[in-house]
Amino acid sequence: MRRRWMGLLARADAATIAARLAEAPALPPHIRLRGPETGLVMTRGRQGGDGAPFNLGEMTVTRCSVRLEDGTVGHAYVAGRDARQAELAAVLDAALQDPDRRPALLAAVIEPLAAAEAARTAREAAKAAATRVEFFTMATMR
Repeated sequence: MRRRWMGLLARADAATIAARLAEAPALPPHIRLRGPETGLVMTRGRQGGDGAPFNLGEMTVTRCSVRLEDGTVGHAYVAGRDARQAELAAVLDAALQDPDRRPALLAAVIEPLAAAEAARTAREAAKAAATRVEFFTMATMR
């Protein structure tokens, strides 16, 4: 469950998260433990999916860690340099770990983000499917 919401928060931008939070219960106060701070991580790849790993290149990542008043700690790593997104994601991570807050935050923030991502994925798949070429007709022409 946590892996799912962290993935959605990492892929959503700060403005989208903030818009969803406007309809959610207020987030609890927090203190920053680390960051938000931006750095680089090395990305690795494999040729053909099963070959030897190689360094593909560096990627900019922003991380943040926060602690709520009750001691719950939330972490976030997001691609790019958006410090606001990283902090919002870390606070939401901590708040979503509380069983009392979780249902409201899931309904107001996480589920709408998941629905928007699914719709975006479906649109991209439909666009790609429109360019698909069927070679069946060429095989029957012989």
